[in-house]
Amino acid sequence: MSIKSIFKFVSAVGLVVFFLFLIPPFIGFLYNEDVFIYAASMFLLFIINLSIFLILKNDEMILGIKESIISVNFIWILLGVGGAIPLILYTKLDFASAFFEAISGFTTTGASVYTNVEILPKSILFHRSLMHWIGGIGIIVLGVGLLPLINPSGSLSLFKAESTGISMDKITPKIKDTANRIWAVYILFTLTNILLLMLFGMNWFDAINHAFATISTGGFSTKNDSIGAFHSDGIIWTTVFFMAISGINFLAHIRFLSGDKFSYNTEETKWYIGLIILLSFILAFVHFSQSEDSFYYSLKHSFFIITTLATTTGFASLDYEKWGQFAMMIAIVAMMVSANTGSTAGGVKLIRYILFFKNIGLEIKRAVQPDVITSIFVDGKQIRSSVLNSIFGFFALFILTAFLTTMYLYARGFDFLTSFTTAIATLGNIGPGLGLVGPSQNYAFFSWYDKLILSAIMIIGRLECYTVFILLSKTFWKKF
Repeated sequence: MSIKSIFKFVSAVGLVVFFLFLIPPFIGFLYNEDVFIYAASMFLLFIINLSIFLILKNDEMILGIKESIISVNFIWILLGVGGAIPLILYTKLDFASAFFEAISGFTTTGASVYTNVEILPKSILFHRSLMHWIGGIGIIVLGVGLLPLINPSGSLSLFKAESTGISMDKITPKIKDTANRIWAVYILFTLTNILLLMLFGMNWFDAINHAFATISTGGFSTKNDSIGAFHSDGIIWTTVFFMAISGINFLAHIRFLSGDKFSYNTEETKWYIGLIILLSFILAFVHFSQSEDSFYYSLKHSFFIITTLATTTGFASLDYEKWGQFAMMIAIVAMMVSANTGSTAGGVKLIRYILFFKNIGLEIKRAVQPDVITSIFVDGKQIRSSVLNSIFGFFALFILTAFLTTMYLYARGFDFLTSFTTAIATLGNIGPGLGLVGPSQNYAFFSWYDKLILSAIMIIGRLECYTVFILLSKTFWKKF
């Protein structure tokens, strides 16, 4: 294992991230805030990373599977600490709370410990949104795309170690070029979202912050009432649209923009769009029939609720818990649905459900017809047995982690609904849950050790279990 390669890559990514973290102090300066300590602390972190990188600049970087996995875990922890520093300095949070907020930002979970975000300095609000935006496609994709010092084989290992989903295809022969194209689309969507939000009445500051949180499917807002604070149908539908497209595989967006009209014609994308539409109409019809609200009002907020939960964004247009138990049940279903592999969303990913149920159907068919020889196909491609084994392993790890987290919180004295949805909301990087962590609530009431544990759960969810749990394997440390 190459320790120097790990430190060289981590410092290189740190250079990019902490350089970007000099933007929030500039925003604060525009609003006449005292940001000297903020800027100085971020500049110091930039210098530390620069020093490490320069010390190791003549050492060859070799990033195999082991180095990549260690680097990924190391980066998320260090950036959580770095992201927490301004929160501690300017909002008087304790370390556990600030670390939780930073990890929630970078993992695009959107769970917050702040009870009143509207009193926070503009620089801190921008800092929170910027953590979302950087973490959206992934710190590692940022590093691979922007740092040409990475060797092709090493960057591919790193890309796979961090990227979400069961596989990550390449658009171009060089993974660095693929990552650059992803970021180009990411920036294009962000700028378009900003312009449309401003068109519908947001000021430039709110528009930038909410676009950052939307495209990253993060959920941090500059308002206590989230998107609902703006009372604008245009803003709601714009946010629904951009949350929805951010939940689609970004490689499909690249292909579409390159002229492939059938890039979205995949089983996963069709199920994703179909389930959002189906669940939204069901919720709208039920709420309309049980309330005095108009059908349009019900449909508008139903689409927002389902989309924000299915894409693991975590915005709120209203408190859907007030819509009754059926709405809460639908909300839980939407939380579990998740979005596409290769998107900025967290969660299980729909492709895993598709393969899971196809495999169950295949086993039932084999039970009835033992001699039949069949295979599982998705989009015309045969799925290898190793992929199926990996998916069942993921489900086992995901369920086990969610179960243990739920039992821990329940043993701590929280009600089951709060415990279960907190586990799903943090592991799935969703943000809001139900009960004490509902859409109108926050995570401030948890103890410092609860917050550290939930921070670890968010990282496990963002790295899709395997990348973290593999560190506990003796084989991992011996084999490579």
